Amino acid sequence: MTTMPFVTVVVPACNEEALITASMERLVDYLRTIEHRYPWELIVVDDGSTDLTGELAEKCAATDDRIRVFHHITNFNLGQALRFAFTQARGRYIVTLDADLSYGPDHIERLLDTAVATRAKVVIASPYVKGGRTTAIPFFRHFLSRTSNKLLSLTAKGHLSTLSGMVRCYDRPFIQALSLKAGDMEINIEIIYKAQLMRARIVEIPAHLDWTAQRSLKGHRRSSIRLARSIAGQAFSSFLFRPFMFFILPGIVVGLLSLYTLGWVGWNIVDRYGELSGSFDPRISEAVADVFQGSPHAFIVGGIALLVSVQLVSLGLLSAQNKRYFEELFFLETLTYRQLRVPEVWPPLPGWHGSGEAAAAAPLTGPPSPNAAGAQANLGAPPLSPD
Repeated sequence: MTTMPFVTVVVPACNEEALITASMERLVDYLRTIEHRYPWELIVVDDGSTDLTGELAEKCAATDDRIRVFHHITNFNLGQALRFAFTQARGRYIVTLDADLSYGPDHIERLLDTAVATRAKVVIASPYVKGGRTTAIPFFRHFLSRTSNKLLSLTAKGHLSTLSGMVRCYDRPFIQALSLKAGDMEINIEIIYKAQLMRARIVEIPAHLDWTAQRSLKGHRRSSIRLARSIAGQAFSSFLFRPFMFFILPGIVVGLLSLYTLGWVGWNIVDRYGELSGSFDPRISEAVADVFQGSPHAFIVGGIALLVSVQLVSLGLLSAQNKRYFEELFFLETLTYRQLRVPEVWPPLPGWHGSGEAAAAAPLTGPPSPNAAGAQANLGAPPLSPD
């Protein structure tokens, strides 16, 4: 009989008291319907909520010992919440979901089925891939999301359509081996970028992004996604994927403009030179002076454009070289970490099942310390076992 993989479902939450109870109950009800295929645990990270999110999550956790709630004493943002949850996960696969369940729980089984069938390291739920759809999303938010993901898709490899979404399935040993640094929503893009550096298989499945429930909670939900900051972060992330597009291509365009302008200047100088008589030096000097007097802006625009073009192309080459260096160093760092990790031991230290407040606030960036104090500071986070 084939043993189905154990699954960890991760839900970061901050100031979600308006919906956290309904979301957790809906999620647990769904997980119970697939537990014959995918045994599960649910991790909720209360990321420094100032409302009743943590207390409500604890009440839900009391109904099922497979639910664990961890508390950050202050808001560390999405990046730290996910990194912490990754270290606490015990499943073979990790599925991350938004607390509002704008992607319904039914996506979980499809994500897992795809991960198992394709052996992909990352499976993305995408409303923008063929077969995906969106419902009730505000026009401006939808426009910015589509535009930013299109820009990311153009700069990233793999022809992905959704790079900023959080609803995904990860291979746990793989995601735990990645060295992740991003502090907020840009962690989703960072994961894709670094997974591509590792030549990992990334698969998208059609998804349904439904904001109907969110619209009904307007005015009652205190949690807010900083849209402008998120879009700016995504635009910058597209630069990391392919920096030459932001330097070399504009440099080539400006260079063509300078060549056209300076070519026009040269043509007129030659033409004027043919109209003059005398020796070479006086004629060429007079020809240049006459053309400059008639069109000084052509000299200025052409010269400045040429300088800007050279600068942009040079920066593009340097950024491409730095990107290559970073890729080599990241690959070496990840390989070294995977080779040095110690065998995984579970369950974690006694007393850490359920809530973790003060200790959970400390950022986790690596494997746990071998001494007891270090292990407690890391909440007993598991190092990786070899694949």
